[in-house]
Amino acid sequence: MKKNSPQHLLLFDGVCNLCNTSVQYVIKHDTKQKFKFASLQSDAAKEILLQYKVKNSNLDSIILIHKEQLFDKSSAILILLKILGGFHSILYIFIIIPKSIRDAVYNYIAKNRYKWYGKMDSCMIPSANLKNRFL
Repeated sequence: MKKNSPQHLLLFDGVCNLCNTSVQYVIKHDTKQKFKFASLQSDAAKEILLQYKVKNSNLDSIILIHKEQLFDKSSAILILLKILGGFHSILYIFIIIPKSIRDAVYNYIAKNRYKWYGKMDSCMIPSANLKNRFL
């Protein structure tokens, strides 16, 4: 494992309402607390991305670090759903669709997410009981 990186780490755009709602969904359904989270705008995420030699210049992608591998966009979402388990893992079947097609859909949503879902002025601050899940 790379330094300072938990086994399942989800990096997300901290000011995006869609992203924050998605993180809240993962928290609610991650009953075994497998995931840790960090906003892409945070210093922790920037440090971790440097370890993976990724420049944090593009905030339109969700990033999942799973077992020392970095996944982004549609692959990150599908692997996340597989890890969550239960009925979520059924959606992993979409991994058979070529990444270029999956990511085209992802990019379209990412491009329009602020227009459709809005944007916050600053990153969300986790509640006291969730603080240990965020880097």
